[in-house]
Amino acid sequence: MISNRKKLSLADNIMTMKKHSLLPDELIINKIILLRDQKVLVDRDLADLYGVETRVLNQAVKRNIKRFPDDFMFQMTSEEMNIWKSQIVMSDNDRMGLRKPPFVFTEQGVAMLSSVLNSDTAILVNIQIMRVFTKLRRLLDSHKEILRKLESIEKKDIEQDEKILLIFEYLKQLEQIKKDETLLKERKIIGFKP
Repeated sequence: MISNRKKLSLADNIMTMKKHSLLPDELIINKIILLRDQKVLVDRDLADLYGVETRVLNQAVKRNIKRFPDDFMFQMTSEEMNIWKSQIVMSDNDRMGLRKPPFVFTEQGVAMLSSVLNSDTAILVNIQIMRVFTKLRRLLDSHKEILRKLESIEKKDIEQDEKILLIFEYLKQLEQIKKDETLLKERKIIGFKP
């Protein structure tokens, strides 16, 4: 009877999640950073989103380290950490916990976290994070298409500009020829008239 209640409450939670996002997408988007040409989430931000301590998240990852190859998760270098810290506003309490560079997770690493963290909240938040990554990818793809079209228009404009300049050059040459002809006609004829 208790297990049925748990199943029912989990199903209710999932239905509620589908109707209302657990977290605003903007909150997740603001936590995504670009590092080594990849979109990643920092371990402490993920822990915050999942509602667990950073050390708990990292312990779960270390217990299942085979699931996290280098393209799923990596540790920031000291230089990257200093740049990252300088770009965000952190209180003194936040800085106190940063004795070593944090781990960061790529999109695939975040997907793998759902198998490591087995709480209902972690699963639901993970689904939402994956949806945000998908939205970002679509948005970037649409921007790439727009940029490609603009470049082709610009290229066409350059070609047309070159053609227009060539036309003007021909017109100038024709104008010069007409001036030369009128100058020849306007000259007095020197010599004998027959």
